[in-house]
Amino acid sequence: MYFEILALAVVFVLALQYTKVIDLNKLVEDNKMYFRKFKEEDYDFLVRAKYGEAVDPDFLFGKRIRDGLLVGLILLTLFINNMSYLYVLAAVIAGVVMFKMGYSNLKKYYNAHLHEIDSLLPHYLKGLEILIQHYTVPVALGKSIDAAPEIFKKGLQQMISQINAGDSSINPYMEFAKTYPVRDSMRMMRLLYRLGLGKQERKQEQLLTFSRSISSLQQKARETRYKERLDKMEGKTMSMLISTGAGVMILLVFAVLQMMNF
Repeated sequence: MYFEILALAVVFVLALQYTKVIDLNKLVEDNKMYFRKFKEEDYDFLVRAKYGEAVDPDFLFGKRIRDGLLVGLILLTLFINNMSYLYVLAAVIAGVVMFKMGYSNLKKYYNAHLHEIDSLLPHYLKGLEILIQHYTVPVALGKSIDAAPEIFKKGLQQMISQINAGDSSINPYMEFAKTYPVRDSMRMMRLLYRLGLGKQERKQEQLLTFSRSISSLQQKARETRYKERLDKMEGKTMSMLISTGAGVMILLVFAVLQMMNF
């Protein structure tokens, strides 16, 4: 009976949403400046890491807000004849859990592909290093966009626009690093900024330091990848040993039982 009531509550709320009696999309749009306060700092980056630039992080965030409100509203409708503070709290918690599920799924994807995402920055910087040998840092950044990983292109365009607009401070580089908080992004952007400020006679020396840092990042990415493979192999080996040991124990038990029957 409970599931039938729940199904009716879902149908009722969806009907109200469909007929625009309750328009959650409009509610989210009208109050997006308030809802944005609940947005996680790394949410945009995680969306870009999984979907690239094809998906708008703000659109997905609005969808998370709407789904959370929808779940809470459905539960309130279910308990409307027996309303209490406990049921209201349960509806709020369910809505928050639904809202957080979208972020949690993105975080799981990021953790599962951590070494791949972290390796994107040193891979991009290695190509940038070659361009810097022939051009100034701002020009090299502009020429690097086409070959850059898809995840970085929008941030690079924003950084170059700020630099071309006359911002010669470190801010454009730091904003890029904050937008894409992959491994050592802050340190590498500081090195890139200093390389852009350096005098021509010191360029080769600074470029060598920059190159060594990139190589160190690439080595870290390889070590992480090898460690993950080793952990997987160890896990599979342990599973095989446990399965084999359990099988042997079961056979021994059967053998002892058969001997006892004789």
